[in-house]
Amino acid sequence: MKRAPIQIPYATNRVLLHTCCAPCSSAIIEWMMQNGITPTIYYYNPNIYPEHEYEVRKQECMRYAKALGLQQVDAEYDHADWKCGVKGLEKEPERGLRCLECFKMRLLHAARYAQANGYKVLTTTLASSRWKSLEQINEAGEWACAQTGVIWWGQNWRVGGLQERRNALLKENNFYNQTYCGCEFSIRQKDEDTTP
Repeated sequence: MKRAPIQIPYATNRVLLHTCCAPCSSAIIEWMMQNGITPTIYYYNPNIYPEHEYEVRKQECMRYAKALGLQQVDAEYDHADWKCGVKGLEKEPERGLRCLECFKMRLLHAARYAQANGYKVLTTTLASSRWKSLEQINEAGEWACAQTGVIWWGQNWRVGGLQERRNALLKENNFYNQTYCGCEFSIRQKDEDTTP
């Protein structure tokens, strides 16, 4: 299968990969490993609601990481703190200001971990979702990495056959595939979009 001509922005085989879920991360992780990169999976998603949903998504990521022999960092789940971070933006639409603030919070947390643990490069599986704004993700990633001195790898993980490979890996691994972004406000948006 043809792959995108992806180049990492730093000579390293060690990357911190902020991961939102197993389906979104699967093809990215596979591509990295095929290209000599060993990602560490960083699971930090306090936006996900309810907590049971968070746990299901986390366990799927852990299952996949374990099958590949990869390290996974299980960061804290503090949904109340996340809600404080997006206070006043509850009625924003998907791809609105709430999403940008959410990305900033999560990627700053990941960038700080990267800095403290010797990772030079950070990227995220959020950039594989067609439901997310790539521009917002890159803005948040660049902002977070500028605070820490870590290099932001702003890759469009939807191209070069990776989206199709994601769908195949989802079926091969029988991953749980969520139907909404994660936060309670995206559930509301989904419900509004499907109301006749």
